[in-house]
Amino acid sequence: MFSRESKTPIAEWWWTTDKELLAALVLLLMVGMVLSFAASPPVAERLGLGPWHFIIRHALFTVPTLIVLFGTSLLSRRAARVSALAVLAVSIILLWLTLRFGVEVKGAKRWISAFGQTIQPSEFVKPAFAVIGAWLFAESMKQKGMPARSLATLIMLVIVGGLLLQPDIGQTALVLATWAVLLFLSGISWFVIFGLIIAGLGMLFGAYMFFPHFAKRIDTFINPEGGNTYQVDKALNSLLEGGWFGRGPGESIAKKFIPDAHADYVFSAAAGEFGILFSLCLVALIAFIVIRALISAQRQTNLFARLAASTLAIQFGLQCAINLAVNLNLIPPKGMTLPFVSYGGTSMIAIAFGMGLMLALTRKKPEERMATGLPAYRSAVVAPAE
Repeated sequence: MFSRESKTPIAEWWWTTDKELLAALVLLLMVGMVLSFAASPPVAERLGLGPWHFIIRHALFTVPTLIVLFGTSLLSRRAARVSALAVLAVSIILLWLTLRFGVEVKGAKRWISAFGQTIQPSEFVKPAFAVIGAWLFAESMKQKGMPARSLATLIMLVIVGGLLLQPDIGQTALVLATWAVLLFLSGISWFVIFGLIIAGLGMLFGAYMFFPHFAKRIDTFINPEGGNTYQVDKALNSLLEGGWFGRGPGESIAKKFIPDAHADYVFSAAAGEFGILFSLCLVALIAFIVIRALISAQRQTNLFARLAASTLAIQFGLQCAINLAVNLNLIPPKGMTLPFVSYGGTSMIAIAFGMGLMLALTRKKPEERMATGLPAYRSAVVAPAE
C-alpha cells in the first residue's frame, strides 16, 4: 500500500507529504495528552468532577483531531482551497449567530451550542481565513487590477467586527496579525508597514478605552498590586517550583491551585511537574514545527501554496508565542490555548484542520513554472524558487 510503485491515494500521500513535520505535529499532540494526566485532575476535583473527567474528554477529542489532521493532509491543493472556503463561510455565519444565540461566559459570547457540544467558531475562522486570504492575495498579485486583496480585507473586517462584539480581543489580534502577515509577504512598501504599526497601536489604545475588561487586564499587568493576580501568581510559582528537572509526575503543589492548569496555563503546570528542561524541549518542538513549515513553504513554486502555508505556520507560531508569553507573565493574561497541548475540543480540531491544510499545501509537486511579471517580493519566505 505504501510502495513507490503504488498509485493509490494513500501511497501518493505517503511519498509526497513532509513526514518530519507530520511526526512533529503528532508528537506535540501526544505531549498534550500526557500533560492532561498531570494538569487536569486537580481542576476536575475543584469543579466537583471525577479526576479522570478532563483526561477522558481530552482523549476523546484526540481521535477526531487525528482524523481531521490526516484527512485534510490528503487533499489536493484545489480541494484544500475549496474546503477552506466552505469552513470560512460556515464559521463566519456561526460567528455572527453566536452574538444572538451564543452561550455567555464571564460577560462574553464566544461559544454556540450545537449537537450537544459547544463550538467556538472563531477557532475555525483563523486557519480558513489564512488560506482564503492567501488565495485572494495571490490572485491579486498575478492579475493586475483584480480587487482580490480588497475582498480579503473586507472579509477580515467582517470577522473582526463579529469578534469585537463578542468581545474577544485576543482572537481579533490574531486575525489582524494574519492579515498583516499576508500583506507583508505579498510585498507591500515599508511606508505601508509603518502605517500599519501606527494603526495597530491606535487599535490597542481604542480597545483600552472601550473594553473595560481589557483595560482592567492592562492595568493589573502594569500595577499588580491593584488587581487580582491570583492565577498569574500561581502559574509563576509552578514555574519556579519545578526547577530544572521538576518535582515529578503528580508531585507539583503549585499547579493544584491554578484555575486553568489544564487549559491556558498547561505550560506552567508542566514546568512544575517536569521542570525547565522539559519546558525548553517543548518550546524547541514548537519552534521546529514553525521553522520546518516555513522551509517547506519556501520550496513551493505555486504562489498561493507558498503564501498560504507560510501564513498558517506563522499563525500557529503566534498563537503559541502568545500562550507562552502569558504563562511567563510577559504580556497581560489572555485566553489563548497552546495548540495541541491545552484542553479544548474546538481548538484542537480547528488547529488540526489548519495544520492538515498546511501539510496538503506543502506536499511535493512536479516542478511548476511561475508566471512572469509578478511584483517584487517583500520576504524570502515567498521569494520565487529558482
